[in-house]
Amino acid sequence: MAIFRFDQPSVFDSSGEVGDITGFYMIDEEGVLQSVDVNAKFVNGKPSGIEAKYIMRTPRDWDRFMRFVERYSDANGLQFIKY
Repeated sequence: MAIFRFDQPSVFDSSGEVGDITGFYMIDEEGVLQSVDVNAKFVNGKPSGIEAKYIMRTPRDWDRFMRFVERYSDANGLQFIKY
């Protein structure tokens, strides 16, 4: 399982109504990885964060996720370290 936590994401910056957050999507040249296991965190009634969980059930799912993560980190100047 991969857990993504976003503190004060820009989706909350809009001046209009945000609406429902219905999913988490990771998109690359191979296609889309998605999860509907997404929850918003509220502090004093105001949105403050989002947590999304992406579950990999097979070795194939894991390999696909790792290819996405490696591409994303390369494209965004992030460092990825395998342990």
